[in-house]
Amino acid sequence: MKANSNPYGLWMLAWPIFIEVFLQALLGMADTIMVSRISDDAVAVVGLAGQLFNALTTLFMTISGGAGILIAQRLGAKRGEDARTIGIMSVTISTGIGLLISTVLYLIPVPLARLLHVSEELIPLWKTYVAYFGGGMFLTAMIASLSTSIRNTGNTRAPMFVGIGMNALHIFLNYVFIFGSFGMPKLGLAGVTISGNASRLLAVFVLLYLFLNTFERKIRLRDFWVWSTGLFKEILRIGWPLGVNMSCWVFSQLAIYSYLAQLGAKELAARTYMNTLESFCFMLGYAFALAVQIQIAHLYGAGKTREAYRSAYRALYIGLAVVTANALLLYLLGHALLGMFTSDADIVAMGVSLLALNLLLQPCKMLNMAIGNSLNAVGDTRYTMYTAIGSMSIIATGCSYWLGIGAGWGLIGIYCCMIADEMVRGLLVLVRWRGQKFLRKAEASDRPAGPSSRGQQKGLPMSV
Repeated sequence: MKANSNPYGLWMLAWPIFIEVFLQALLGMADTIMVSRISDDAVAVVGLAGQLFNALTTLFMTISGGAGILIAQRLGAKRGEDARTIGIMSVTISTGIGLLISTVLYLIPVPLARLLHVSEELIPLWKTYVAYFGGGMFLTAMIASLSTSIRNTGNTRAPMFVGIGMNALHIFLNYVFIFGSFGMPKLGLAGVTISGNASRLLAVFVLLYLFLNTFERKIRLRDFWVWSTGLFKEILRIGWPLGVNMSCWVFSQLAIYSYLAQLGAKELAARTYMNTLESFCFMLGYAFALAVQIQIAHLYGAGKTREAYRSAYRALYIGLAVVTANALLLYLLGHALLGMFTSDADIVAMGVSLLALNLLLQPCKMLNMAIGNSLNAVGDTRYTMYTAIGSMSIIATGCSYWLGIGAGWGLIGIYCCMIADEMVRGLLVLVRWRGQKFLRKAEASDRPAGPSSRGQQKGLPMSV
């Protein structure tokens, strides 16, 4: 990488991600407010479609996620050419997968609506949003792979600026096309699809330019034909469990949204509004979790296993303080904030009760994110996958249906199950991290991911 100073300090990595995701959450709230001015039905469609899009993004995030960890490891091990090749392959493969997803969403939005139990009155809005916004999913794939590659070189500032610009442009164009400003026609939800695709396209051009100049040796367009079977196998080795893990989460959320759709449009809208508010807690904690994953992967590649072990706890403590404070603030301001989205008293009442449960949910999420990402950074991705499969299928999905639908607890029952799922997975990954299996294995072999010595890092502490 071209930077001369060390970019892998936790704060150096975290603060740009912190600002990026905070402003994304703020702009996401503005976006939801704008869509709510169309109708609560439009909000429900955007919320449910968003869960579908999240489920499908796992197909290309499998590649970009695994590639990102390997890029940081290779740079830590001073193997820049390997990191460059991994980044190129990640962008090429992810774009191909994204084009396939876009084609499917554009061609069959209505069958997907039937599959997800979307009510008849929502299908016209669903068809417009899924076909046209979903048809641009290949842009999301390119943004994800380009941003992940750049971010894992230690340059978290560039994706921050691009993300801020993309979301700001999206909000401005929403204003133009939803409400018919500056002489433009009033397009409603169709305007959201135009603004979303236009802002994503511009972000792709900027990120591509940055990506071409990210590594020590400049990337040329003809280099996108480069291929290494050995490196691709390494990407898949780390990436496919990440993909399964992510798939478990998004499909559990998709199942939960389908349960909410059965409960009614108000419950679905309330959960969508809550997602926007919760993002202020979740995303700020996520910034530290992602930063520590990049940091630990780099330290692990450099053979600094003792520092890698302790970094996980440092990020966890900071993240817990941040998400707890934000969850408390949201609870205190919840009624007023929910009133910004809707005047429906029933929806506001449901949201306020969920904000109380959010005080338990967010610390459990932080534990799971910080320690789970630390395990992923050292390549222990199968363990996090196994915990995700077990807990999410039984607790998050199965018990949510049992309590929320079968027992009639509704939204409260579903939230209780979400808390239990995050807590169980968080405790399981904490036990695994304290066991230090992969770190001790690296020391025993005395063979790092690159040409550096792990032998200098003997004697990991049993606890912090």
